[in-house]
Amino acid sequence: MRFKTTGRWRPSRWGGAAALLVTLGAALAGVAGAQDYPTKPIRFIVGFGAGGGNDMIARTLGHKITESTGQQVIVDNRPGSAGIVAAVIATKAPPDGYTLFAGSISTLATNVSMYRKLPYDPLRDFVPVTTTTLSPYLFTVHPGVKAATLKEFIALAKASPGKINYASAGSGGGNHLSQELVKSMAGIDMAHVPYKGAAGQVTALLGGEVQMSCIQVQVALTQVRAGRLRALAVTGAQRLAIAPEIPTIAEAAIPGFEAISWQGVVLPAGTPRAIVTRVHSEIAKALQAPDVQKRLAAEGTTPGGITPEAFAAFIRSEIAKWAKVVKIAGAKAD
Repeated sequence: MRFKTTGRWRPSRWGGAAALLVTLGAALAGVAGAQDYPTKPIRFIVGFGAGGGNDMIARTLGHKITESTGQQVIVDNRPGSAGIVAAVIATKAPPDGYTLFAGSISTLATNVSMYRKLPYDPLRDFVPVTTTTLSPYLFTVHPGVKAATLKEFIALAKASPGKINYASAGSGGGNHLSQELVKSMAGIDMAHVPYKGAAGQVTALLGGEVQMSCIQVQVALTQVRAGRLRALAVTGAQRLAIAPEIPTIAEAAIPGFEAISWQGVVLPAGTPRAIVTRVHSEIAKALQAPDVQKRLAAEGTTPGGITPEAFAAFIRSEIAKWAKVVKIAGAKAD
């Protein structure tokens, strides 16, 4: 005997219902897990060495998360290849919220264009949580450069194409590409001299090996106020609260210019939404702490805290923005 099935009860639709139940079950499990999370120590992977900006913010946030949750946050420094070593390690971690990755403009944006075969995809292999810090650079010159303003510097560079050297902390990072963006938008030609890290970059400028460089605000201001360097502009969209006398590049000479370094937290792809939401809440709360805000303000840095959706959109926009700069500059990773 054959049984006739109606359109409503076709076996294929039972399969769809089963899949829906599995998805719903996974979602409920994620919610349940988030209610208890965290129940064990959290690993915070950093792609750069101890003492740098990424390491500092990871340790600051880790301390706050420990205070809030009672669980230890262990910072795991894995330097190498512009953060690629650490990023790959993070992609292979279980998607359970117990491995955070301290991403940056390099690991989540510029590496996409700088490396022909990047062993991870920032959008496919990670779930964005939020930005943590956004930091402009100071466009600085050696005191021997005969330019008191950015307009005068641009005029000087146009009068001597290729004769002015600029330093970076290494090829492909936000520091390097922000200066390539200046070249492109100002229509000037300068020679790039990459150094291994910010220390070498600053030392070269102080010694007159190069004539200009975009340097981290806190480091640059110390030298500027000592008279050893001259600050012509800020690369961000707003003036600095700690140095309001310095104009932005946009208002000084290049309308529409903005280039900042940034950091943010991401989780391995597949992490349940409820866990992502909980991690975002902990980080946003930490960034709002008065002592954290005071410390960041003293460094000319703005705290992050945007939603995971907004961070995802930001990463996509940064990948597209810097891909154009890399193409124009013909830049390649060291």
